[in-house]
Amino acid sequence: MPGISPSQKQAIAERWLAVALETYPAQSRQFLEGEKDPFRNPVGQSLRTQIPKLVDELFGDMDPQRLGQALEELVRLRAVQQFTPREALGFLFLLKPICREELPADAQARAELEDRIDEIALVGFDIFVRCREQIYEIRANEAKRRVALLERMNPEAGR
Repeated sequence: MPGISPSQKQAIAERWLAVALETYPAQSRQFLEGEKDPFRNPVGQSLRTQIPKLVDELFGDMDPQRLGQALEELVRLRAVQQFTPREALGFLFLLKPICREELPADAQARAELEDRIDEIALVGFDIFVRCREQIYEIRANEAKRRVALLERMNPEAGR
């Protein structure tokens, strides 16, 4: 999308980061905002690094690989945090009102931009579902492993 300045992109990314952080409980939010060590705060670090990349893709060519990589990191974290699908992906839709406020009110450009945000959300949904499937598969395999271990420990119980 032409006509978007780097300062506008930065303002959108900063506002989006702020509202994405608001999706976390107050105590968690304080930690995510304040702790800058990426090893102690991988969620905050991911939000700070991936949101600007998503904004670049939104206003760029929407490269599927770059878009997928940026979303993968964010959505994977939210999938393991036991968010509902709505909670995990809702932060993507919070970008719409930010763009409405930050950018000129050209109806056609706004509709195109919102379609692009919807596309990002659909890619995010695919990633979320895949991550949740992996989590459930891991849990099922762990349950099978525990049952097999119990059966080996007590062979009489399996008869």
